[in-house]
Amino acid sequence: MAPRNLLGNVFGRLTVISKASNNIHGKAQWLCKCECGKVKIVLADSLISGKTRSCGCLQKEIAPLNNPPKHGMSRTRLWTIWCGMKSRCYYPKNIAYKDYGGRGIKVCDEWLHDFLSFFKWSMKNGYAENLTIDRINYDGNYAPSNCKWSTYEEQENNRRDTVFLTISGIKLPVSEWARKVGISAATLRWRIDNGWKENEILMRPNLNNKNIRRQM
Repeated sequence: MAPRNLLGNVFGRLTVISKASNNIHGKAQWLCKCECGKVKIVLADSLISGKTRSCGCLQKEIAPLNNPPKHGMSRTRLWTIWCGMKSRCYYPKNIAYKDYGGRGIKVCDEWLHDFLSFFKWSMKNGYAENLTIDRINYDGNYAPSNCKWSTYEEQENNRRDTVFLTISGIKLPVSEWARKVGISAATLRWRIDNGWKENEILMRPNLNNKNIRRQM
């Protein structure tokens, strides 16, 4: 059976640029160019199976996830946040990868290989034990210019799928309106989707109304 033509295909960070000679066992190999600029000859089987996804730079980036650091902060909350940030962006087996690395989100060079740089930025920019790392532009990278420390509630409001509701000129996430008026967010979303008028959306449910009871 003729070998599969992989020319031009992209596997992880590798783009196949030409056919290479078979290895000593007769297995097909391809010359690939990595996103970092390096070229590498890779077995066709390794590309197709996903075993090889870069020239080796990816392994270096996620190495701190497995290797203990020398600065003595490997058990700190900030270290865990830093590792989690990198894992989401560069480790395809991370459950959240599809929403981060899978969308092209990266960690800036300043932080990628230097935890202490991330640590110093955090200390200067309001880090606290009850806050989480939050990207200002949800489609942007993890970088000093695009990150801040936020409460869990603030971060939730910055999600791509956050639904906003404007009442009397005041725009808030539905989850925030729900908290303020004591009505579940699910009920408010149902009312919005079903065309309720602005002055009715935030009204407390009338349990004598059968239509309202059905949507609660």
